[in-house]
Amino acid sequence: MAWRQIFFNTRAILMSQQPHPTPGFSRFFSKSSLYVEKVGIPEFLKGIGKGVESHVAKLESEIGDFQKLLVTRTWRLKDLKIPCQQRKLILRYAYKYRLGLWRPRAEPKTITKHLLYMSARLSQ
Repeated sequence: MAWRQIFFNTRAILMSQQPHPTPGFSRFFSKSSLYVEKVGIPEFLKGIGKGVESHVAKLESEIGDFQKLLVTRTWRLKDLKIPCQQRKLILRYAYKYRLGLWRPRAEPKTITKHLLYMSARLSQ
């Protein structure tokens, strides 16, 4: 019992001295977001890639809402004639998105500017 009180008291003292549990960790939150802010069905499927984005029109017309896509079952996707590998990808990434483990990344602006510059340079 005494050890437990010592442990919790010293832990409370240590936590009150540091504003953040991990020193230097707060600086990572000041960077701009590399993820898409508002995610819809097209952004979600484009983030998955691997040919899944070809089903955007079909999923938007049949399912309609992104939140409904996140809870869609295998049979519903199978009825929409989506191939097995792509169904697996959609379901796997929907599960990761619901848990907060994955989000579609935004297009980096510096790379697209660089590509435009290089394509203009090559066309001359």
